[in-house]
Amino acid sequence: MSYVLTEEQESIRRTAKALVGERAPVAHLRALRDEADKVGFSRELWKEMASLGLVGMAIPESYGGAGLGFAELGLVLYECGRTLAPTPFVATVLLGASALLSGGSPEQNRTMLPAVCAGDRIIALAHDERSRFLPYEITTRAEPDRSGFRLSGEKTFVIDGHVADDFIVVARSAGAPGDRAGLTLLVVPADAPGITVTRSHMVDSRNAARVRFAATPAREILGQPGAGADVLDAALDRATAGLCAEMLGGIEEVFERTIAYLKTRRQFGVPIGSFQALKHRAAYLFCEIELSKSIVLDALRAVDLSRPDLSAVVSVAKARASDTYLAVTNEAVQMHGGVGVTDELDIGLFLKRARVAEMTFGTASYHRNRYAELHGY
Repeated sequence: MSYVLTEEQESIRRTAKALVGERAPVAHLRALRDEADKVGFSRELWKEMASLGLVGMAIPESYGGAGLGFAELGLVLYECGRTLAPTPFVATVLLGASALLSGGSPEQNRTMLPAVCAGDRIIALAHDERSRFLPYEITTRAEPDRSGFRLSGEKTFVIDGHVADDFIVVARSAGAPGDRAGLTLLVVPADAPGITVTRSHMVDSRNAARVRFAATPAREILGQPGAGADVLDAALDRATAGLCAEMLGGIEEVFERTIAYLKTRRQFGVPIGSFQALKHRAAYLFCEIELSKSIVLDALRAVDLSRPDLSAVVSVAKARASDTYLAVTNEAVQMHGGVGVTDELDIGLFLKRARVAEMTFGTASYHRNRYAELHGY
């Protein structure tokens, strides 16, 4: 399998790089944070990304998308990671659209996905309920009634939940918490009765929310009742692969900034990059990054090919990207010295993003364990 970009992929990468570099540099995230922006991202920029076809990159043409794949979408996410660009990609494209494509009916997809591709609809997956990622530990109940279900429960860490137009809610219609069977996915408008949304302020200045459902009516089912785990697993694998591409962008940006600093910061009359100890540490990081790059690219292509080893490859990619992002940002702070821990320098913002991204969709430890279980250990 070739990892060389095609002419079309290179064009996509250049387009994304130019757009986020001009419209969403790291200063853009700082401004949203400092102004306590109520949305947390630029709707205008999101619409512009949609008009360029970047939002619907991996959505079929029949639903308004470009009909490409995650190999191409990953290039856009990579460039967003390099500038820490806050966008609804994770919530709406990686999670929401993926769940719809995995379990939605043609009618549901025709209704919702064109608006997603146009940048007009924000979808949030209401899934997590614990302080750590446990995909089947669901206690939110979906009780049947005459017209569908009634939802009762609370979700945490609902990405972009405070501005969502629709929620895809993972609820338990049978079984006990921890059971894979008995999960049902339901599509619920954000303005449905009984929904309370409280925004959470994340350490990396991104968006999340707590969402409470109190006898909320839900009539649209995604997939089959009680078999929602099949749709959920597929959506989470796709989302995790995409998140790894964003993490890779952040990893390489921090590394390049650190190498540039080692070449210009002088002590004892010479650049500190000439010190052997720092050379060794930089060489180690370079090797870790190259390993991460290979497995992340493989995971993106595994999504496009629907490979039977997709889940295992995604877990390897997430474990590797998480470890590398943490290692690179930690070393970057150390190599920059005292200024590395100040808010004045962007390095600290990448460090915060690394920690939130590592926790999202499962930590490195979670995915190493998942990989072992997938192989019968």
